[in-house]
Amino acid sequence: MLRRINTVVKPLAEHLHFQNNQRIISSCNIKARQFCTPAPNTVPQSKKTISKAMKAYLERAKEHEEFMKEQTVEFQIGKRHLANMMGEDPESFTQEDIDSAIEYLFPSGLFEKKARPFMRPPEEVFPQRKAAEFDETGRPYNFLFYTGKANYYNVMHDIVEHINECYKFEDSMIRKGVKYDPTLQLDLSGYQWLDKPSLEQELVETIGDKDYESFVATMERLCILPYSYRFKDFIFKYRKPLMTHEQTYQAPKPQFDADGRAFITTYECLRKRARGHVTIRSPGTGKISINGEDISYFKETQGREQVLFPLLFSNMLNKVDIEAEVEGGGPSSQAGAIRWGIAWGLRSFVDQDMIEKMRLAGLLTRDYRTKERKKPGQQGARRKFTWKKR
Repeated sequence: MLRRINTVVKPLAEHLHFQNNQRIISSCNIKARQFCTPAPNTVPQSKKTISKAMKAYLERAKEHEEFMKEQTVEFQIGKRHLANMMGEDPESFTQEDIDSAIEYLFPSGLFEKKARPFMRPPEEVFPQRKAAEFDETGRPYNFLFYTGKANYYNVMHDIVEHINECYKFEDSMIRKGVKYDPTLQLDLSGYQWLDKPSLEQELVETIGDKDYESFVATMERLCILPYSYRFKDFIFKYRKPLMTHEQTYQAPKPQFDADGRAFITTYECLRKRARGHVTIRSPGTGKISINGEDISYFKETQGREQVLFPLLFSNMLNKVDIEAEVEGGGPSSQAGAIRWGIAWGLRSFVDQDMIEKMRLAGLLTRDYRTKERKKPGQQGARRKFTWKKR
């Protein structure tokens, strides 16, 4: 009887123990799944899709960055070579040193500066590129994007805003009873608006002739307002000087002779085939000597006027003495050479304002024109033989 009970109870106990273990294991698995399963809010979101326009822009930007890096490396290598050739320290070699080194090592007889050899940083040589105007999904940053000329219309929008602000400020001054001070009016003399290519480079956009005319007309309207001086920085951002000062116009210091008079000598006064040099002495009595003769060296009135014009223009007549030696060429070319030599030497005896006036009048600009040679098969430099049919 006991055996039968054991044979029945023992398998039953083992079965119950197995089921209990199974329940414990299954409950542990459930808890583990609950612990390891992320919360609904922490499910990783799918990546945003990049538009085709953004992909194309990123590829172009990457290519441009690699290109600019290569050009920068080449520029630094060339800069070091130039510094070593000139015996200078490459680390302290400035852009002015680079320009002077190229002018010394690679002399050019070309009169046009843009045609001469030069070496500048890649940022100044290659045109700027527009930054991204839209995000990864293709949505534009600027509300004027779909005009096709976002930067241009943004500038025009700023100009109109400044005009409205000037009107509001003027109304407020009138209500307060404050009168406008005319001395605060903007002085735009000596400056001009940026030309169309320069404006396109500033905006990094291509604009039409009508767009440029509208820009100039709107800026002129802003400038004539009484309180436009409040936006002086914005206005002068789009203006440039009529003519830039150059280093060559810095006057040399005069020397002194045995009598204590200051003098300056200008060598290689050139005009066509005339060659000469001019010496100016100050103070003087207005004596003019040309090849040992006085002003009557030139038989015609035009030659005399050419020589006297720099002295009359700078108010230095009868204040300095002129000694000139000239040879070659004709009366007109000799007078032109002496005129340039006098004007070039007077820089040492006048102030900077007068030098600027002389430069604007064209007195300091050398005339490089020469006689054009005769061509074979022709009667002269330009003249052709008379053509006859038979």
